[in-house]
Amino acid sequence: MEPNRRLASLDALRGFDMLFIMGFASLVMAVCRLFPEGETSWIFQQMNHVEWDGLRHHDTVFPLFIFIAGISFPFSYAKMQEKGKGRGKIYWKIFRRALVLILFGLICNGLLKFQFADLRFWSVLARIGLSWMFAALLFINFKPSVRAVTAVALLVGYWLLLRFVPAPDAPAGAGPFSFEGNLVGYVDRCLFPGHLYKGAGGVFDPEGLLSTIPAVVTAMLGMFTGEWVRKTDVSEKRKVLWMVAAAAVMLGLGLLWSLWFPINKKLWSSSFVLVVGAYSLALFALFYWIIDVKGWKKWAFPFIVIGMNSIVIFMAPRMIDFKFTTDFFLSGLCSLMGPLWAKAVWRLGYLVVVWLFLYFLYKKKIFLKV
Repeated sequence: MEPNRRLASLDALRGFDMLFIMGFASLVMAVCRLFPEGETSWIFQQMNHVEWDGLRHHDTVFPLFIFIAGISFPFSYAKMQEKGKGRGKIYWKIFRRALVLILFGLICNGLLKFQFADLRFWSVLARIGLSWMFAALLFINFKPSVRAVTAVALLVGYWLLLRFVPAPDAPAGAGPFSFEGNLVGYVDRCLFPGHLYKGAGGVFDPEGLLSTIPAVVTAMLGMFTGEWVRKTDVSEKRKVLWMVAAAAVMLGLGLLWSLWFPINKKLWSSSFVLVVGAYSLALFALFYWIIDVKGWKKWAFPFIVIGMNSIVIFMAPRMIDFKFTTDFFLSGLCSLMGPLWAKAVWRLGYLVVVWLFLYFLYKKKIFLKV
């Protein structure tokens, strides 16, 4: 494979990941409710986040996106070098991308309402921008061995920091990794009072400052993967086998580490980085083998349509009333059904409406690139 050829598998995997955000998770839950005790089923539970410690499928969506963003960078960096772009221009592009994502995140949080007193500063997009930015800066300045040591140091250092420096305002008996006792929430409460995630009572932010440190490693894992895939002196089969082997090792290490540092998305714990990194790498290896190595691409087209406009589909529902369009076409049909079936049909219709919007952009070659 040509080292700088666009990976169709990467667009497809990004689309598969974003599918759950654009409505597929809600559709799965609606279908589960059609069956007795559907809300207690394993698959229904997987479409929700865990409250604190633990892992469900929905907890993998965000880190997988950061991992994918990391895979892309070695390819884009090589292209910038081929075009003769100087160091300054490359740095500017990295910083600009991070700043734009932070701005988009603020807009999604309500920046344009001009209610700055309680505007949430942190966001999913800000974490993507910052973690990717720091990982990219490390990528262009250090060789792989140095970056590997740095990644280990960040994960171990983050673990030790949270383990031995509990929140000074923690109630008696609260552990250093608990919601009440962790240092992550304390730092954000001190630095950004009144500007944290409202869903956690405004006292904790799952995308806050300190937990961005291990998220950088998530992006770095993607960049290591991108470097590996770009190699021209390794066969495609060997690339896939080594990715699967690396995923197995990370999974084992992550599960072992979780005995001392629980898997926790909101803390972005070091064990979470490894376990979800293993999932991300294994899933990419599967998509890469099927789509780019074997050449079986047609089945992935619906995912590619989503994946090539991933930022659009994250922001568009906040600006465009897709629910109104879905109601326009399906409210009559749904009125003829029972409430549970109506909900499932409506959710399917909503997903189709949003996909058709993305397909229109795809056909017109309109892509939001940050």
